[in-house]
Amino acid sequence: MSTEPHSTPIRFLRQADGSIGRIVLDRPKANVLDEAMIGAIRHQLHELRGDRALKLVVFEGAGRHFSFGASVEEHLPGRVRNMLPAFHQMFVDIEELGVPTAAVVRGQCLGGAAELATWCGRVFCDPSARIGFPEIKLGVFPPVACMALRWRMAGSRGTELVISGRSLPGPDAVAAGLADDCSDDPEAALQAWFDRHIAPLSPASLGFSWRASRRPMARALGEELPALERLYLDELMNHPDPTEGLHAFLEKRPPSWSRA
Repeated sequence: MSTEPHSTPIRFLRQADGSIGRIVLDRPKANVLDEAMIGAIRHQLHELRGDRALKLVVFEGAGRHFSFGASVEEHLPGRVRNMLPAFHQMFVDIEELGVPTAAVVRGQCLGGAAELATWCGRVFCDPSARIGFPEIKLGVFPPVACMALRWRMAGSRGTELVISGRSLPGPDAVAAGLADDCSDDPEAALQAWFDRHIAPLSPASLGFSWRASRRPMARALGEELPALERLYLDELMNHPDPTEGLHAFLEKRPPSWSRA
């Protein structure tokens, strides 16, 4: 059997007579959200624009894990100024599509991957799921999560997850609001929810209702995210600690933080 990687970092599948589109992160085991994968997701989202049959876009990871998160190497100075805006634009693309979204999460779902999953309208996970934002342990922070967590959970609990970097197992993620359903078969749970609540609806009316209910999210992308991006790129990345934290992670050693 060939071990060569697929020519594209994602797979796209159609289900339910075309009303479900599945975007599969397809670089197991880590399914890292690097620039190539981000670009492929954005291209697929653009391809789906104007699809009148589409009622739901589902994100999932191939293999045992959803994704270990964004590329650590691409967070380093010299690369992050290209990576971060492209990553953030992916969320703008998701909202501009105007179609409900869901994520099926198994295994690790960390950092940028957790931002993608929790930005979705519904998150279905299994007990193996571990959802969290460990960026602080590398000396950085997750801009999209700083907005998404306010939508999903009480502000103080979201702040604690961002500043602690801890991850939550599936049942705890549901209790905290990071996920909506935890079961041994999250795929069956997603399908049952879709069949009961989404499949009977008008695609057009569903899209308008989705866009109306997501106005605060779309507004945050346009008004708050640019400010968070500037805070990250122009202020945080001018401090030595992010570079130290990222290098320490890549070199598998404890970071040596500055005192300033």
